[in-house]
Order: sequence, then C-alpha cells, then structure tokens
Amino acid sequence: MTNILFVSSSPRGAASQSSKVAELLIAGIQAEDPTATVTKRDLAADPLPHLDGNFLGAVFGPAETHTPEQARLLALSDQLVDEVLAADVIVIASAMINFTVTSTLKSWFDFIARGGRTFRYGENGPEGLVKGKRVVVVEAKGGIYSDGPMKIHDYQQPWIRFMLGFLGMTDVEIIHVEGQALGPDRAAQGVTEAGTRAEAAARAIAGRVAA
Repeated sequence: MTNILFVSSSPRGAASQSSKVAELLIAGIQAEDPTATVTKRDLAADPLPHLDGNFLGAVFGPAETHTPEQARLLALSDQLVDEVLAADVIVIASAMINFTVTSTLKSWFDFIARGGRTFRYGENGPEGLVKGKRVVVVEAKGGIYSDGPMKIHDYQQPWIRFMLGFLGMTDVEIIHVEGQALGPDRAAQGVTEAGTRAEAAARAIAGRVAA
C-alpha cells in the first residue's frame, strides 16, 4: 500500500492547473495501486497561520510554560510532521506567485521544519531526517522559466528543492506547467506536456512500489 500526501497551495481553487496535474498524477498512482491512500492538505482552503512569536515560543520554550495557544500550534505542527513522516509519496502542487511560492506553502514548510524531528545539526552541519520519500512537485507558472531569459528569476523551484533537501528529501521530480499566461494555445500546450510527464511519473512510482 502506498501512502500519498497531497499538498496543494494555489489560491485559484478548482481553476488551479498545478492542482489538476497533481490530481492526474495521484489518479494514475491509484489506478496502478488501488490500495493507495491519500491525505490531502489544502493550504488555500485551510491556510496555516504564519510563523509568529507564539509558534517560536512553543517550539523553543519548555512545555510547562506553554500557553494554550502555543500548545495548539505545537500540536498542529506535530500533526503536519506526522503526515510527512507517514507518507511514501509526497505530491506538492505549487503555483508561482511573484516569482516564488505562495505564502501558504511557505508556512507549511515553516511548520514542518522542526529541529530534532525533521532535521538536526551535527558535527558536519545540518542533516535532514525525512528520508526515503518520493517527492513530485507540480509547478504552475504564467511564463516560461525552465529555459530562456526568465530562468534566473525562478525562485520557486530552487527554494523548494533546497527546503526538501534540507529536510532529507532528495528524490525529487519537478513537473512544470508553464506558459499559463501566454494565451490559450500555449497554456493548453503547457498542460498537455505536464500531463504527459505526470502519467509517466505515476507509472514509475507504481512500478517501483510493486518491485
């Protein structure tokens, strides 16, 4: 059985192309493995709080000093970390907003980046503790950022890759849904190309689980 964690973050709801392609990927995995389970974390419909003093106090302060709000935030963080640790496959749907990730996805990473649980520092520096996960990130973008003059302005992909790697997740595939603001023909081409890659990724994931 494959445990899938699906994290979506686009504010566009049902119109989100990153979510649509991610759902196509997940449906492909489930078609190959009907026992696969999906836990969905919709950060647009149910946004997490932004990091604040209460959360920092909860993480770094002793339990006996926690206020009820700090205890609530720490429990929420624990739940999010548990979802990540329980997953075999993590699918992240990320819309590019102003050249980077949404603030809601940033908050998710803030809540799961927990010293002693998802990373630690040792003699050789930081070590990610979330290992053995297969991660697929579906990134929707209005322009073309995979190549050409705008590539240097893509702060979405490198940041996501760095954060995943920092937490120990290095088996990462990026699926681009590009050209979504460049007219209907280019937008449709971007969705078709991304859908083809999602179907291939689903077969690869299902094949590896079966092996």
